[in-house]
Amino acid sequence: MKIADHLSDTQLKQLERLKSPKKKKQERINWPEIMGMNRDIYKRNNGAIRRK
Repeated sequence: MKIADHLSDTQLKQLERLKSPKKKKQERINWPEIMGMNRDIYKRNNGAIRRK
């Protein structure tokens, strides 16, 4: 037998409230930052490394 079979209805409702947490507001993900699109680009120019 399962533990849920031994619980009363009120206890089952309390357990369900604990299992399903409230949804929180998610932060916006900055995908260009994660993918590295905003990084400086370096290039070799006459032996020296220069930022493009």
